Amino acid sequence: MDTATSSFGLSSTEAVVRMQQYGPNQLKPTRQRAILLQFLAHFRNPLVLVLLAASGISALTGDSTGAFIIGIIVLMSVTLDFVQEYRAGQAAEQLAAQVAVTASVLRDGKPSEVPVAQLVPGDVVLLSAGNLVPADAQVLEADDFFINQAQLTGESYPVEKRVTPLTKPDKWAPDAENAVFMGSSVVSGSARVLIGRTGSATALGQIADSLALPPPPTAFERGTRQFGLLIMRLTLLLVLFTLLVNLAFHRPLLESFLFAVALAVGLTPELLPMVVSVTLTRGALRMAALKVIVKRPSAIQDMGAMDVLCTDKTGTLTEARIRLERHVDALGQDSPRVLELAYLNSYFESGLKSPLDDAILQHAEINISGWQKIDEVPFDFERRRVSVLVEREGARMLAVKGAPEDILRLCSRYENETRAVTPLDDAVRARVGTLFDDLGREGFRVLGIAWHPVPVDHPHAVVTDETELIFAGFAAFLDPPKISAGEALAALQASGVAVKIVTGDNELVTRHVCTQLGLPITGVLNGTDIHDMNDDALRARAEAVNLFCRVNPAQKNRIILALKARGHVVGYLGDGINDAPSLHTADVGISVDGAVDVARLAAAMILLEKDLNVLHAGILEGRRTFGNVMKYIMMATSSNFGNMFSMAAATLFLPFLPMLPLQILLNNLLYDVSEIPLPLDNVDEEDLARPRRWDMSFIRNFMLTIGPISSLFDFLTFYLLIALFNANETLFRTGWFVESIVTQVMVIFVIRTRRSLLRSQPNSWLVVTSLGVVLTAMLLPFSPLAHYLGFTPLPGKFFALLLALIVAYLVMVQAGKQWFYKRLVTA
Repeated sequence: MDTATSSFGLSSTEAVVRMQQYGPNQLKPTRQRAILLQFLAHFRNPLVLVLLAASGISALTGDSTGAFIIGIIVLMSVTLDFVQEYRAGQAAEQLAAQVAVTASVLRDGKPSEVPVAQLVPGDVVLLSAGNLVPADAQVLEADDFFINQAQLTGESYPVEKRVTPLTKPDKWAPDAENAVFMGSSVVSGSARVLIGRTGSATALGQIADSLALPPPPTAFERGTRQFGLLIMRLTLLLVLFTLLVNLAFHRPLLESFLFAVALAVGLTPELLPMVVSVTLTRGALRMAALKVIVKRPSAIQDMGAMDVLCTDKTGTLTEARIRLERHVDALGQDSPRVLELAYLNSYFESGLKSPLDDAILQHAEINISGWQKIDEVPFDFERRRVSVLVEREGARMLAVKGAPEDILRLCSRYENETRAVTPLDDAVRARVGTLFDDLGREGFRVLGIAWHPVPVDHPHAVVTDETELIFAGFAAFLDPPKISAGEALAALQASGVAVKIVTGDNELVTRHVCTQLGLPITGVLNGTDIHDMNDDALRARAEAVNLFCRVNPAQKNRIILALKARGHVVGYLGDGINDAPSLHTADVGISVDGAVDVARLAAAMILLEKDLNVLHAGILEGRRTFGNVMKYIMMATSSNFGNMFSMAAATLFLPFLPMLPLQILLNNLLYDVSEIPLPLDNVDEEDLARPRRWDMSFIRNFMLTIGPISSLFDFLTFYLLIALFNANETLFRTGWFVESIVTQVMVIFVIRTRRSLLRSQPNSWLVVTSLGVVLTAMLLPFSPLAHYLGFTPLPGKFFALLLALIVAYLVMVQAGKQWFYKRLVTA
């Protein structure tokens, strides 16, 4: 590429051409399958394939009408599943696109924000601290440019990249000083780079298979898998039992086989993936309206189960409107010299500017004309300071700012009000320490400011220069508490979420903010305390402590791991470069829209406002989503399972099949339709009040409590149909079909709530759909389709009996449910 193109970047037209040539900048580009292929993929369910094959055999043996109806019912069921999941997937993709990581690219000579996936070789990208390197590139310009490429090399320390002539045969060697690689993150400085390799051609792309390990399944995903296995085991037992009984009674082989397969379809929770997908997407859309963008929908369940939230205080507990209020010398006197040194440091620092830097740079009255930057020692979270080497009028000095404790430790002298330099003896050091503590108690965030003269021929700034410093004083900042934070903290605690403050600030400042917000402090651990603890000791202490001060990124990660080891579901809210490991480690990584790239990429959710009230609303939405998924599971394991069990048991004493295969499939289809609005359903306030987790024993015990009640009423229906109506095969099947679907659907309104049926208001769409299904089931025996479906008109007194059965059934299920929950609370 020529110099002119390197300066102005690609044109939009050339970028389109190269996109067609090289493809999207993704490690494994997602290949969007045609809608038809996506639809056909839903037929891969083994039960569906067996059912279609069996109905085909049925058609060949002469029952073409029955085979056609079975085919139509299967098609409708698969279509219903596909449409719901497809719409959910489209909505999820649109939400993820709102928070996609972009890169600053020169296109048509102008900087513009372009999605990383749209970068092509030849693009010129502008990088600064906090950015992710979007592809493999050569450095064109660099200014104190340090990157972390641990993902590629395993080396955790930042390395400097600069413009150097090519001296190695492999210009893409990981240790090449002028090459940067996809997946690296910019620690400090800035650069202009020329993209050379994208997507799978990058160094990271070449090892993508070894890196692309699937994330571990969440507790909810593991739970749904366990539930599916439980149902499949029960299904296999009942199907084998039914098939053996029918063969023992010498019933037609094909009809018996179709009946067994249809029974398996009725038992299988085939709607579970759709219900989970649609419910999660619906939850994500509702959360987007609450200003929470969900990148990974499964994280919604974890959000509802979250019982510990770890967060920094800046911007969440405070307004993040930081002001430099005081700049004082070692004796507590206002000092323009302290402001000048702090300003020089912040102005020439090339790393990611912190809010404290922004507050210092608001003081535009400082005259920096004549000053020139020579070099810099970037900030890192171990040293907790940044140094810049500057020169004016032939004199050079190192200006240093950072954590007061560390700055004081490195100082051997101090500068008094006359700018005279004297030894920093124990008496003065104690006085300075008292001044620092007093500022902290007043709520000031404090930086230590120091300097050190160096020879004019001193070429570079290195860490070893940060010794024998001259202490200048303190820069003191105020960040007022956020008015809404106190209310949000109280709401989170009332909802069963313990809030733990994990901050780099000192204890006194953090205590001051917590006191103003009414957050009781149950215990404090400082970074030095954590450093001296092993993991077992930290696990023992982390439970009771809610204030972690002066912690570095590695210690934040240890705190989260300690809380998870105690059985907590942990959320972490962070937006800085140092927060990415903790966002990965937490069960729910949460960042904000203005966060650096590495934090946004690591997070599962993005807050459009850094506000705990927004987060609290998201937590409640997570619990609502979990509640609606659980409703489907509880219905599948109780009423639906009870009906299928009754059907299998009925083959023992009936001389005919209790329902035709196509009738079972129609029953299953109508029941599925009634449950489509479940993702929209209302959830009772008490179900939102506490964190909720997947509990397999709860589901199993609920099934064993409610399932037998369903089967009991089925057997009662069998008896009444034979004893009162002297029912033949057709009348028996018709009567039980109607009773089965009506009771299954109506019991939804009992099972969906822990309250009494009349004290919990369901969603209006659930009511309309359910009543519509009930009405359809009752009218089918009188419709023109009745003959083809194997139905016959029912006598009028049957419906009076049906009404009595429904009322008695709902009362019994309500009583069983209340007994179950009462026993649960007692246990």
